[in-house]
Amino acid sequence: MTENSNGTALITGASSGIGAIYADRLARRGYDLILVARNKERLDALAERLTDETGRAVEVIAADLGNKDDLGRIEKVLRADASITTLVNNAGVGATAPLLSSDIDKMEEMITLNVTALMRLTYAAVPGFVKRGTGAIINIASIVAIAPERLNGVYGGSKAFVLALTLSLEQELADKNIRVQAVLPGATATDFWGIAGTPLEYVPSEIVMSAEDMVDASLAGFDLGELITIPALPDARDWEAYEAARQKLMPSLSLSTPAARYRVGG
Repeated sequence: MTENSNGTALITGASSGIGAIYADRLARRGYDLILVARNKERLDALAERLTDETGRAVEVIAADLGNKDDLGRIEKVLRADASITTLVNNAGVGATAPLLSSDIDKMEEMITLNVTALMRLTYAAVPGFVKRGTGAIINIASIVAIAPERLNGVYGGSKAFVLALTLSLEQELADKNIRVQAVLPGATATDFWGIAGTPLEYVPSEIVMSAEDMVDASLAGFDLGELITIPALPDARDWEAYEAARQKLMPSLSLSTPAARYRVGG
């Protein structure tokens, strides 16, 4: 670990797009880095540039998190490396086609990456964070976590999992000095769209944010102590009202008798 470091940030999906920008921004904030992605050539180029520009120590690990053995290697790193202070769960894949036009095997692969891999990496990191009394987890979700009607439903469901896990972690880890954040980007200018089946040029430009702006806004939200950051949302009070309505439901979600409207022949 480099001197005067904030520790090491492990970033998944780090070879391009959002992950590569997180790597750049965190290196400039004084973090050493472990960059994880499938494309080693891109990782090596990014690591060389960041080391030259920031002087931070940058390690690269080529891994396909959809592969159980590769995922296991990254889990071992998270368990063994006590310098790791931050996990950025960014790796993921999307889909834009409706159910009737979707490949079920691709949907299962998406769940493996977006849900299973993120969950396993989080479970690998948290015990060490708790033991050391510090740490941060940044989970990249999506606005479809709360608006699944916007894109493919399995994609929305996978990101709803990320949001739910983050909310639960915040409660579980509240007294352990561990920061948790879920980022819910809208449409972002990365290669996500082409891979998901809708080239970026077909997405209305007025809803597309640059990846640089998205990451910078997300880190500003992290600095503000936000649990949920929606980079495009103009008025934070709208999210606060949404969350307040959800909390209002809590006391009445589990009761010993059915609601009056469901009683038959009473």
